[in-house]
Amino acid sequence: MMKKLNSIKFLFAATAVLAFGSCDKGFVEKNQSPYQQTSIDPAILLSTAQRNVSTGSWEVESTIVQQFVNVFDGGVTSGFQFNLIGGADTYNVLRWNQMFSGGGQVGTIRMLDRALDLAKAEPIQRNNLIQMIRILRAMNYMILVDTYGDVPYSEANKAYSATNNTTPKYDKAADIYTDLYKELKEARAALVVGTTATNSTNAVPFDIFFGTGYLTTQASVQIPKWQRFAGSLLLRMGMRYSKIDANKAQTIIADALSGAGVIASNADNVMVPFNSTDNNPLNGGPRGTNPYYYYLYEPFVNQLKSTNDPRGKYIAAYYNEPNVINGIPQDTVLANQFGFPVGYNNSTILTKSDFKGNAQKGAGFRYSQLNYFVFGSNTAPIFVCTYSQTQLLLAEAAFRGWVTGSAETFYNNGIRASMDEYPLYPNAAAIPANAYNAYIAQPSVAFTGGNELQKINTQYWLASLGNQAEAFANFRRSGYPALTPNPMGTPLPASTGGFARRVPYPLIERSVNQASYQAAVASMGGDDVTQRLFWDKQ
Repeated sequence: MMKKLNSIKFLFAATAVLAFGSCDKGFVEKNQSPYQQTSIDPAILLSTAQRNVSTGSWEVESTIVQQFVNVFDGGVTSGFQFNLIGGADTYNVLRWNQMFSGGGQVGTIRMLDRALDLAKAEPIQRNNLIQMIRILRAMNYMILVDTYGDVPYSEANKAYSATNNTTPKYDKAADIYTDLYKELKEARAALVVGTTATNSTNAVPFDIFFGTGYLTTQASVQIPKWQRFAGSLLLRMGMRYSKIDANKAQTIIADALSGAGVIASNADNVMVPFNSTDNNPLNGGPRGTNPYYYYLYEPFVNQLKSTNDPRGKYIAAYYNEPNVINGIPQDTVLANQFGFPVGYNNSTILTKSDFKGNAQKGAGFRYSQLNYFVFGSNTAPIFVCTYSQTQLLLAEAAFRGWVTGSAETFYNNGIRASMDEYPLYPNAAAIPANAYNAYIAQPSVAFTGGNELQKINTQYWLASLGNQAEAFANFRRSGYPALTPNPMGTPLPASTGGFARRVPYPLIERSVNQASYQAAVASMGGDDVTQRLFWDKQ
């Protein structure tokens, strides 16, 4: 795996130039370097989009759902911790740039659209690649819609095409979801193992998610995993409708479970691995400048502590000097961890009656940070879509009577699967069966007591740490875990439940795409954190 990652990483630096520098018209054909590459394999664009997949941000979604927080008010960091209605553009623009391009980034959706154009030039030979691109593109758009609401879709990324459209309209979020449903079903059905008259069924090289080698990949292994990945995305989508249309939710879930079905074990987990030369970008922020700014939030740490969660020691840690996170943390004993209280910042915490104190050395406080030796490591994987999440969604669907099977079994499987992910992190060992059994036997965890939906979705919150966009989406959909709104800044209105419901659009859209932006704002009913998405019924 490390050899494959190092080989693929060699390609990333040139990908944007090769993909997008070569697609513009009007290049002078004379006096070009004979060594300059003017074409690229779209499979490499797929792998780059996989490597750059955006699962969220510690300072956006994780802060809203009270897993993690930057407690220092530094102006540009005055974002979701401080309940700014308009948000801080520092954070509003993050997902937009990651998907569409901006701030020096080539966005994943733009990359996938270009890859799709290139692959479609060889529809038979590139069939499986085309379907993989469609599946990953659908997931990215689902995340984008769940972040902002209405976004450019039908006219997006056309500036380099014959239409030269640089001001795309914003499609309605519900309409985009409808098309993504079609895309996922069609792409999954078109993936094929074995030769047919109309489709090439070759394996696709450079696949970071499921490739078994750098250039050599077994289609019999790779393709069914992509099919099940698409099924699990359909399951996510179906559950998004749980508050607004139970019949539609059941229809989509039934489609998800048909055919190849959904992710069936941790061996199917969709993840991006990292190593010492290709570092985890999600953890780069907290590990980078001023690590002493960042702490785990009290509700998350209290959930781990109150249930003696065996995952806790790999997630939370105390450092004597919070700004120095190299090496083994000083304390990972779960009972000794304290999350930063909701409703406080670096100044107001000093007067709290049970303030835990300043750091023993340097700047910062005596509160728990990420365990930078394990979960917060620069070589930790990023999980994109997992067996644990899939089983927990099935637990809720079964509890609602939408699928057959035992809700309790799905629930317990989801917890076990989450624990079984930890050996894939650096410096972590397998969580033994006796620890898991003791955990699920506790009354506050066991699938009994009449509060099953809360327990399922609290576990989803735990299992989605590091997959922030999904944690935020499921919190809005389910209403769990039961959190107390953050009173910092201006408390959010009752219509929001006290929590941000979306991320505002980037400020630059008001000038570069003004008419489309204004139409979207009118459609959404405003452009701040208070507007609910179509599936987020009050």
